[in-house]
Amino acid sequence: MLCVYKCCQVASHLHRRNFSTIYRLLYFKNPFPDKQNAIKCESEKYKSVFHHAPHMQIHCFSGVNSINKCSKPEDTAIHNVDYLDANDKVIYDILAKDMLVQKDFLTEEEEQSLLNEAERYLSRLRYQNGHWDNAIHEYRETEKTSWNENNTKVIHRVQKLAFGAGVVPLPHVHVLDISKDGYIRPHVDAVRFCGDTIAGMCLLSSCVMRLALEKDSSKYGDVFLPRRCLYIMKHRARYEFTHEVLKAEDSVFRNQIVPRDRRISIICRCEPDPANSQ
Repeated sequence: MLCVYKCCQVASHLHRRNFSTIYRLLYFKNPFPDKQNAIKCESEKYKSVFHHAPHMQIHCFSGVNSINKCSKPEDTAIHNVDYLDANDKVIYDILAKDMLVQKDFLTEEEEQSLLNEAERYLSRLRYQNGHWDNAIHEYRETEKTSWNENNTKVIHRVQKLAFGAGVVPLPHVHVLDISKDGYIRPHVDAVRFCGDTIAGMCLLSSCVMRLALEKDSSKYGDVFLPRRCLYIMKHRARYEFTHEVLKAEDSVFRNQIVPRDRRISIICRCEPDPANSQ
């Protein structure tokens, strides 16, 4: 099996490829324990390939990838994904692969900058109780095609991470503001409006997102979305599962209450498959 220290030798030649290509190379376990220190030092050199905030550490799971702070080497098994809990092993494995969460994607300064720009539009709007598809309650929203220079860099960072080469991001970035008492009902986003990957940044508050198998809602997984994280929902998680944001009174993850407050999501999507746009 290809080991990490071998992958690191070629990582620098892959810096122009998409994120998924690079992290697939990095998830293989090291068969030589005495090389651990060397691998750690070597891996440090390639953090810049991913263009993340400098305080992040790269940790890869066997078969699934996440970027966490302070994860330990023993936390590399697929069933140790710390942001995911599920009541079914098959569901767990699907979501571990296709629902990714990067903690602390945003710095406090980046969060504030995005918030300041979004607030100029949101402050003019009132919270609404009924969405056009009845999916969202106590919300207000807008779309933006242009951002200030610093925020544009953040948006581009999201798009680079979430979408592969040749995938065209939609020009409209969705800004969704949900009040403390608001919530999102289970739904599947229409495939004719956007492609198979959705990427969202969470501002102001943490929450719990539940993804339930559309054909059998008794099988589901709960995903903890901490404040300032980035989540990427793709492929089977995108098409075969409904997703919802739990109400404040139901906001529990692994038997721990997750306090809810007003929360803003800044969501990037990609162009739909032409076959689905009819």
